[in-house]
Formats: sequence, structure tokens, C-alpha cells
Amino acid sequence: MSEHKVVLITGASSGIGEATARKLAADGHHVFIGARRTERLEHLVQEIGDANGGAAFRKLDVTDLADVQSFVETARERFGRVDVVVNNAGVMPLSPLAALNIDEWNRMLDVNVRGVLNGIAAALPVMRAQGNGHFVNIASVGAYEVVPTAAVYCATKFAVRAISEGLRQESSGDVRVTVVSPGVTESELADSISDDMAREDMKAYRAVALPAAAIANAIAFAIDQPADVDVNEIVVRPAASAQ
Repeated sequence: MSEHKVVLITGASSGIGEATARKLAADGHHVFIGARRTERLEHLVQEIGDANGGAAFRKLDVTDLADVQSFVETARERFGRVDVVVNNAGVMPLSPLAALNIDEWNRMLDVNVRGVLNGIAAALPVMRAQGNGHFVNIASVGAYEVVPTAAVYCATKFAVRAISEGLRQESSGDVRVTVVSPGVTESELADSISDDMAREDMKAYRAVALPAAAIANAIAFAIDQPADVDVNEIVVRPAASAQ
């Protein structure tokens, strides 16, 4: 494994973010986690500490650039540097376009796209100043295909891929960029689906699902590569899933 790093994780109160915090702390990295549900973050930090891992938390709203900047600066002040940012926070309230759930569209754009951009805007100057860094942006298999009820969600994940590729091309080796695209994975994302048809379709789709730990392992793999190796894209699907 590479040297221990300071890793910031957004959306860490459940699912992939929580599993990633546990995995990376167990690997010896220092994790600084953020989300809106601070009671869950506090419990997670306590459990990581009980297992002799290093973790701290701060309440975080990824849609607020100033809040994300404060999150990054708090980590830098506490640990001295920011090596990795895992832009994981996301929402998935699926529905047909004809349902006109415009508030849900806007929420997906704010969290899934602007949240990633805010993470980049907050941490990129810090990484450039220290001469290195690594962004791990969580997309989805929905970044490669579009299915009914998921048009806006998929659009946000296509955007994550595009933003990540642009950042990679502009980074000239000082900042690494990885997109991790999970297939169906155990998480609370489906809980935000308000449309009845989309919710039932998702139940069937999730009949075969990866544990969140599988995605955490993929993130750990990318982070632990030597400095001259940049793993750009990882797609992780259940072996039994056709999608």
C-alpha cells in the first residue's frame, strides 16, 4: 500500500461513503468525513476510533460552495494537507420526465453536479499548492447509458464523467482523477424516489446488488496506486447483473 493519506469523503453518513470511510481508515489513512446527518457521522467516527482508525467529521452541505471550502480548509488545518477528495454525495429521485418533478431535477443537479464542482473548486487550489492530489468522483453505470425514469439522473452522471475527464486533461500529472461508476449497489439512494412506478422498478432492479464495501475496495485500489499511476475509470457491477 502507498503512504497513509488524508482523505476527505462527502456523503459519508451511509452507503458507499460510509463503507469507504471504514475501508480507508482500516488501511491506515486519515479520513475526514462530511454529510448533513451529523449524528451518523459522529457514530461512524466513534466506531472507526474504537477500531484504532483515524477519523474526524464536520457537517457538510455540498451544494454550498462556502461550506465545502470550509470543510476542505478545516481538514487542511487539522491534518496539514489534503491528499484525496472523494466526491461521493448524490441523490437519485427517479421519475419520468412527464411527471415534471422539477424540484427533484434541480436537487439532482445541485447535489450530483454542483456538489462535485464545489469539491473541485475547494480542493484544487490546495492540491496545486502542495504539488499533488487526487479526486475520486463517484458516477454510476448511468454515466454510460440512459434508461426510462433516469434521464436527469443519468445526465448528472454523464456530467461527472465529462468534468472528471476535463480535469484530468488539464492536470498535467500533478492531480490524479478517478471516476468510479457503481452498478446497482446497496444504499439509501432509492429511498428518495417519490414516483411510484420508478420506485417499484428500482426494487426489481436491486434484486441483485453489490455491497457498498465492493465500491470502497475499488476506491482504495485507485488511491493506493503509485504516484505515477492514474487509474482514470473503474466500472463495478454485480456479476449477475446485465446492466
